[in-house]
Amino acid sequence: MEGEDAMPTPVSDDRLTYDDFVRFPDDGLRHEIIDGVHYVTASPNLRHQQLLGRLYFAIESALRVQPSGQVFLSPLDVVFTKWDVVEPDLLFVSTAQRHILTKANVQGAPDLVVEIFSPGTQRRDEDIKLRLFEREGVREYWMVDPDRNVVLVCRRDADGNLTDVSELTEAGPATLTTPLIPGLSLSTAELFAD
Repeated sequence: MEGEDAMPTPVSDDRLTYDDFVRFPDDGLRHEIIDGVHYVTASPNLRHQQLLGRLYFAIESALRVQPSGQVFLSPLDVVFTKWDVVEPDLLFVSTAQRHILTKANVQGAPDLVVEIFSPGTQRRDEDIKLRLFEREGVREYWMVDPDRNVVLVCRRDADGNLTDVSELTEAGPATLTTPLIPGLSLSTAELFAD
């Protein structure tokens, strides 16, 4: 067929999608799909839940004084694409972004995402999820390391990349704040207290 454009051969896409995700068992484990790959995480431990509770309480308290959005705890599905569905430990959606909140899930990029490392999730949180959140437009990403008592704060820079802006340690001591949530102030000493 000289002179005519050849028709592309259809490509088989075996990646899992959100349709597969909603059929996963309700087994108490955290199921996520990133680029169509299924990840399963065991239930969090006590230390993880203590840190998560303190972060949630601090953010919720700040939002009661200066409302600027809503904070949510996992499990709550965040659907970026049909191949990317995650359940962050904690997320914040600003008032300006409230259109991404649906009855069933979050459809798009939260302003802030927080992940607390567990033994099986640290590499995924530091690499795979960081790249996903950067690609999909998350404005700020906090990674909490309960073994080292450190919070790594990444913010979107002028080039659109999530860049490390601070590493807050308990020994600092330092204060966790963000321009996304006016009035939020949580010391690392308070966050990591035994």
